[in-house]
Amino acid sequence: MWYKRSEAQKRYTIFFSSTQLAGAFGGLLASAIGKMNGLRHYHAWRWIFILEGTLTCLIALAAYFLIPDFPDQTKWLSEEERAYIKSRLRADQNATGEEESPVVLRDILEVLKDYKVTLGAIIYFSLIIPAYAFAYFAPTVIQTYKYKPIETQLHSVPPSAAAFAFSLLIAYLSDRTRHRFLFALFPICIAIAGVGILLHVHHDTHTEYAALFLVAMGTYSAMPIVICWVTMNLSGHRARGVGTAWVIGFGNIGGIVATFSFLAKDAPHYKTGYSILMAFLCLAAVSSAAYFGLVRWQNRTEEEKAGAGRKIIVGENEDLGNRTKYML
Repeated sequence: MWYKRSEAQKRYTIFFSSTQLAGAFGGLLASAIGKMNGLRHYHAWRWIFILEGTLTCLIALAAYFLIPDFPDQTKWLSEEERAYIKSRLRADQNATGEEESPVVLRDILEVLKDYKVTLGAIIYFSLIIPAYAFAYFAPTVIQTYKYKPIETQLHSVPPSAAAFAFSLLIAYLSDRTRHRFLFALFPICIAIAGVGILLHVHHDTHTEYAALFLVAMGTYSAMPIVICWVTMNLSGHRARGVGTAWVIGFGNIGGIVATFSFLAKDAPHYKTGYSILMAFLCLAAVSSAAYFGLVRWQNRTEEEKAGAGRKIIVGENEDLGNRTKYML
């Protein structure tokens, strides 16, 4: 409850891009930690949990004290600054940035009754499967290109790094244009192209490796767009809290599907795994188009109710009934 909807995507993407950075640095760390095998009588895999787990715990502890919840709870803002933040949020989405009452069962049921939230969960579920598949099995796939173990880990870094940079670019353009749908659909299509190459090219390792870039760039760029798009179209921190939990919680079930998609018996071409990724990426594209169609239809319906020919621009101090216009 700090930023306007047209400012949110960059923040969402930076947060979600930590997965790409983890993938990029994970390969580098794995290659380095692999050399620590036997140090203080610990195997290398134990050092991974010790080093990365300790860093995670320290950052989480610091975040508890450093990240404020709401503007009106922040001591380092003046009254004028709090009023300015509230006025910006009220103009953009009929919100004030103030803490609302706690979430109760009725709030949860009210959000879950909204079929758009469920549709958003389906989109995210469909994207989680290729995302988790890449995170889990990219080194396994790269190893089939005849690289040595350390080389395999190092070759898993560039696709994640490229995905990070591409995600930030997509987020910037999405906020700049105040539009979400095309910036979700375009990366999904890129990922579909990458999986299509992996399905049909089996004797050109350079092309196959390039296709991994397309899969990572497309999938990891679309995910934060979808989350921001769906949750920022909900009004109030209670609805957004419940909606975010539902979309991400349901979506992460896709990790179960991804885990069993790339089986050893399917190596080295993994046609079954790539076919599963293709099916769910296509589902993500269709579901995104359906969500876009629904919010566009609801915007037009509300405009007609508010007054014939009335045009409402996202971010202006106008509302449709008790809410602002859905972002497309």
